[in-house]
Amino acid sequence: MSDDDRQEDCIFCRIVAGKVPSEKVYEDETVYAFKDANPKAAVHVLIVPRHHYASVAELAKADPDTLAHIVQVAQQIADQDFHGAYRLIFNTGEDAGQSVFHVHAHVLTGQVLPE
Repeated sequence: MSDDDRQEDCIFCRIVAGKVPSEKVYEDETVYAFKDANPKAAVHVLIVPRHHYASVAELAKADPDTLAHIVQVAQQIADQDFHGAYRLIFNTGEDAGQSVFHVHAHVLTGQVLPE
């Protein structure tokens, strides 16, 4: 990823660049996945695209293949950690709970989740 694809003030861009430590779960040329620092389930992983997009809506418009890939990676994590069952959450916008404006998918699995 080039510096043009990152924002220096973005914590997730800094994690992807290796400037901030994280507990890696998965990575490839498109995405980086790591354990959430404040987990809400037995397994709580964040999947972020290597390129900076502010929201899932922006990602879907600009690069739908990466969005589909995020879903595939979420399934791989759930297959490995909890017989394939998982919850996938994208918070979009401050009023919906988005606190980091670099799109990220929350993969929650590893236990039976309440509705």
